[in-house]
Amino acid sequence: MRRWPASIRFSTALVLALIVAGAAGQTTETIRHRAIPQEDPLFPPQLIQAEAAIEKKDYATARPLLEKVVEANPNNYQAWFDLGFVWHALGNTERSIDAYRKSVTAKPEVFESNLNLGLTLAQSGNPEAEKYLRAATGLKPTSHVEEGQFRAWLSLARLLETSKPNEAMEAYRRAQSLQPKDPEPHLGAGLLFEKQSQLSNAEREYKRALTLDPGSTEATTALANTYMRERQLPHAEEMLRNLTAAHPNDGAARIQLGRILGAEDQKEDAIAELQAGLALTPGDGGAQRDLADLYASSGSYDKAEAIYRPLLAANPKDAELHDDLGKALLKQRKFPEAEQEFMLAVQLKPDFGAAWGDLAVAADENKNYELAIKAVDERAKFLPEIPISYFLRATAYDHLRDKKRAVLNYHDFLNAANGKFPDQEWQARQRLKAIEEKK
Repeated sequence: MRRWPASIRFSTALVLALIVAGAAGQTTETIRHRAIPQEDPLFPPQLIQAEAAIEKKDYATARPLLEKVVEANPNNYQAWFDLGFVWHALGNTERSIDAYRKSVTAKPEVFESNLNLGLTLAQSGNPEAEKYLRAATGLKPTSHVEEGQFRAWLSLARLLETSKPNEAMEAYRRAQSLQPKDPEPHLGAGLLFEKQSQLSNAEREYKRALTLDPGSTEATTALANTYMRERQLPHAEEMLRNLTAAHPNDGAARIQLGRILGAEDQKEDAIAELQAGLALTPGDGGAQRDLADLYASSGSYDKAEAIYRPLLAANPKDAELHDDLGKALLKQRKFPEAEQEFMLAVQLKPDFGAAWGDLAVAADENKNYELAIKAVDERAKFLPEIPISYFLRATAYDHLRDKKRAVLNYHDFLNAANGKFPDQEWQARQRLKAIEEKK
C-alpha cells in the first residue's frame, strides 16, 4: 500500500545539483577566499573566461576553454573541478568522474572536489563513492562551511543506508546537529528506521520533520504511512485529510486516503477518494485494483468487473486477478465465465488453494460435478478442510449417485459444522435419511 513521493528517497542527482550549482556559483568568491593572485598560473585567462561562461550555463563555450587550461597545466585542480562540473551538466558522467578524480589527485584536501567526486560516483553506483564522501566530511569547505559539512554528512548517510545502516544513522545525527532546523535529515532517519521496522523511532523522526516544516508533503505522507503500518488508522486518516485539504490535486494522497478509509470500512468515502485520485493519476494500476476490490466488497460486482477486465488485459498472467474477476462473475451468477476465470487462475498458480475452492463452487453451479470434486480435493492439498468443502463434495457425489462417498462426506460435514450452517445441516440430514432408508 506504500506510495513514496520521490522526494523522500535519496536522489543523488538532486543533492549533486545543489552542491555543484552552489560551488559553480561561488567559484570567483572561493578564489578570492583563497587569496590567489590573478597572475598565478592556476588562473590563466581561459579559466576566468570559462568560469564566466559556466555562470551563464554556457557549457559549450566553457568546455574547450577548460580543456586548453588542463592541457597546458595538468595539475590545475580548479580547472579539473570546473571541467567535472561541465561534463556533469552535459550529461557525461564518466568524463565528469575522470575530471573530478584529476582535481582530487592534484590537490587532495579540497572539500568541494571530494564531495562532488563522491556524489558523482554514487550517482553511477560506484562503491568508491564512500571513500570520497567520508573524506569530504573531514575537510573544511571553502565557504558556507556549516552548510557544506551538513550536505557531506547527509550525502554519506544516504549512501550508507543499505550497506551500513548503523553508520548511516550516525551520519544522519551528525547532519542534524549541523542544521537542527532542517527537516531533511529527520526524514532520512525516519525512512531508515522504517526500513528496519523500528516504527516508533520512525514516527518520532517524521514528527520532528513536520514540526520543522508543518507544510511538508513528504513528512505528512511519511508519518501517515508509518501510522498505517502501526495500524493507527485514525491518525493516518487525519494526516492524509490534512494533506488532501492543502493539496486537493495530489492524486497519490487522495488514493492513500482512500485506502485508509477502506481499511476503516468507510467504503463509500473510500470509493469517492479513490475515484478522485484516479481522475488525477489515471495510470495507477494498484489504485484501480483497490477500487475494484472496494466495489466488490460493497456488492457492486458489475463495477468491479468493469475494472478487473482491463486490468487483466494488461496483466493476463496474474492469477489473483483472474480469481478476483471470477468471484465478481460468480456473484452475478455468470457461472460459466466464472468457472473459466478460476480455471485460468489455478493453471497459472497450481497451489492457489482459495482459487481451487472458488472453482469448486462455480463448477457445482454449472453442474460439472466431476470438476467440482476434483477442485475441492485440490483445495484440500493446500488449505485445511472446512465444513462447506465436505458439503460441496457430498452433494456432488450425491448428484453422481455415488451414495457411499456422499454419505461419508455428509457425515464429515455434520461433524465439522457443529450447528453453524443450519440450512445445509438440515439438508444433509434429510439426504442421509433418504439414502440410508433405501439400504
